[in-house]
Amino acid sequence: MGFTSAWAITGHTDEGIANLATQLLPAMRADRESPDAARRWQQWQRAPLPDYRIWYENHGAEIDSFRALTAPGSHVDEMCSGGTDPAFSAVYDVWEGQSEDSMFITVHRKEYAVSSLLHALGPRRAVLLPGWCGTFLLTAAQVAEGLRHVERAFAFTPEERAAAEAQDWLDYAAGEESVLDGPLRIWRTATHRGMGLCGLSVHLA
Repeated sequence: MGFTSAWAITGHTDEGIANLATQLLPAMRADRESPDAARRWQQWQRAPLPDYRIWYENHGAEIDSFRALTAPGSHVDEMCSGGTDPAFSAVYDVWEGQSEDSMFITVHRKEYAVSSLLHALGPRRAVLLPGWCGTFLLTAAQVAEGLRHVERAFAFTPEERAAAEAQDWLDYAAGEESVLDGPLRIWRTATHRGMGLCGLSVHLA
């Protein structure tokens, strides 16, 4: 069955982050604290997947585990679609009104952007990213503190950048920002402006 997913990082004032926390933090904690999530993360850390173009030769169970790990968390997904609180949605309560320079968003059919990002980065870099598999809610101070880690995660030599791009399987429109560029750009912008950040990975349909 087909689906459409989105991953977005948006800038907010600390007041805005505090308002979102009531709705989002319990769902984020529930997804991160799931025993299956921890087990899948540890499995991927121990045995990262090879080049995605040969995944289906001998890695079926590992692929399923990684895709489940990096898909939108069920609690956050339900909250952001109005399933938990019909008055709340990611589109209208988190993303609406964002300007291009205060937001990174990537939308894909039958793919998860976070899956491609984490595979392209690999476990050693991915562990530096704040939050849990692309989902986070951070104050301005936490964003500023986390910037050095995010910069390390995306610090590539030309050869490393080429290798990462080769493992990002997402299709982008001409001029569209990739998952290897957008997160660092918005993190630096938020730090410069003294803003907090909200990262959400959700199903749109």
